Amino acid sequence: MPIKQLSNDQELIDCYLSGNHSSLEVLINRHKKRVFTYILMVVKDHHLAEDIFQDTFVKVVNTLRSGTYKEEGKFLQWVMRIAHNLIIDHFRKSKRIPLVENSDDFDVFDTIKILEHSIEDKMVHDQIHSDVRALIEYLPAEQKEVLVMRHYYDMSFKDIAEATNVSINTALGRMRYALINMRKLIDEKELILTA
Repeated sequence: MPIKQLSNDQELIDCYLSGNHSSLEVLINRHKKRVFTYILMVVKDHHLAEDIFQDTFVKVVNTLRSGTYKEEGKFLQWVMRIAHNLIIDHFRKSKRIPLVENSDDFDVFDTIKILEHSIEDKMVHDQIHSDVRALIEYLPAEQKEVLVMRHYYDMSFKDIAEATNVSINTALGRMRYALINMRKLIDEKELILTA
């Protein structure tokens, strides 16, 4: 059977492991758009996304060659998990969380209304943004991750669940606990988040 007619990922993996290297190319081409789009959406840098994409598939190839791949029927989810972990590793090394920059088209804090544009108002507004970002850092990693993906990247809970390899209910639960913990932190630190 010609390589392109192989219907599922496992058949292509088996073909690759049997020595047909073109089956790996078909497999990568089948999923590259989705994997690359996810990486780019999170890192917001085309060159960095390309590097992480390449690292992802280097890891895929090395794992396949080593014979340790055991994710039968779940190839894409496995690749997305590798990409996700490499993104987290990158941001851990650089010790920062990716943040979406505010622009004319998008403001993370739309709900904060500034009626007057005085210097004092701008300072208060900037302090609120800073306080919220600082509070996010106190959240457990899993809660912080879901909150950032949902509110900074506007990802659906379905996409978050898929990217983090958990159920939608788990993603929703993490978001719920993140919001509960944010409220507790606001109370503990006696912050007033209104302009």
